Amino acid sequence: MHRNLSALFAVFALLLFVPLALAQGAGVEVKNAWARSTPAGAKIGAAYLTVQSSAGDRLTGASTPAAQTAQLHTMSMEGGVMKMRQVDGIDLPAGQPVTLKPGGYHIMLMDLAQPLKAGQSFPLTLTFAKAGSQTVNVTVQNVGAMGPGGQGGMEMPGMEMHHH
Repeated sequence: MHRNLSALFAVFALLLFVPLALAQGAGVEVKNAWARSTPAGAKIGAAYLTVQSSAGDRLTGASTPAAQTAQLHTMSMEGGVMKMRQVDGIDLPAGQPVTLKPGGYHIMLMDLAQPLKAGQSFPLTLTFAKAGSQTVNVTVQNVGAMGPGGQGGMEMPGMEMHHH
């Protein structure tokens, strides 16, 4: 009798945890959240990250105690001029990683509570249309960083960097 009871308990425990695992699998994964350090007195910063939704979703907003306002922005070249504008959301196609990076989509941090210093980190809460909210830890890199590793130039296969 005792053995049957523990087997029943094991099955019950499995039934409890399987839906939880499936719910997480259908959600959103956020990786490599980082920001560049800002000079003293700076009131604006930016955060970058890679996000992937297994089922497809839309990033609709962000907030952080590190800044008064966090907005989704995009940068694009128009007639040889780099233009930045706010967007109301960033589509996340199912199963495809979307990277927010310098020169593309990013999260603009307005009215910083204090300058972002290399080596520090801060929480950033992302809001998704389907997956709800998720808080990630953003690591502050050096001012010239191009990626989460903090190095000046991020190695990307097939992409060459030219300095003029």
